Amino acid sequence: MNPPEEYINNNSGELVKGGTHQLSNNGVSESGNLDKVRELLFGNQTREVEKRFTRLEERLVKELTNIKDETRKRLDSLENYIKKEVESLTERLKNEQSERDVKMRSLTEEQRNVTISLEKKITQLDEQTTNSQRELREQILNQSKNLQDDIQKKYDEILTLLERETQELHRNKTDRSHLAVLFTDLAIRLNTDHKS
Repeated sequence: MNPPEEYINNNSGELVKGGTHQLSNNGVSESGNLDKVRELLFGNQTREVEKRFTRLEERLVKELTNIKDETRKRLDSLENYIKKEVESLTERLKNEQSERDVKMRSLTEEQRNVTISLEKKITQLDEQTTNSQRELREQILNQSKNLQDDIQKKYDEILTLLERETQELHRNKTDRSHLAVLFTDLAIRLNTDHKS
């Protein structure tokens, strides 16, 4: 079935309503002309830029390859150096250990006995130190308890003395009041006797 007359095929398979978005043959040729003008004006520059980018990319790839190769060589060299150093150190340690073993074997029986005796003395000294420390801790603990008992006893004595002095002060105060009453009574009598 054919589309109605107001629809026109626009060369891209779309049906466009006539009069609104209709593309003319003139518009297509203008677009082609614009591409030609662009090619004339900027074509050489675009191609030159693309060539430069390509050369730059090739140079970067080459530089990266060179850096990789140089780094690999240096790492290999460093690895070989480290291996040689480790081997040298290992050999020196083995030699020193062998020398020590030889020296130990060459010790006389007397030297071995001296070494054993020294080890025993060190062990005894260690035990004595441990015992002394334990005894010292016990003494400090006992003295601390005794001191605490003495302090408590002194505190109780001072408290008792204070209570006694407080009671004495109260008694003395009461005696003064009684004495004041007596003086007042005496003054009244004297005054009465004097008026008579």
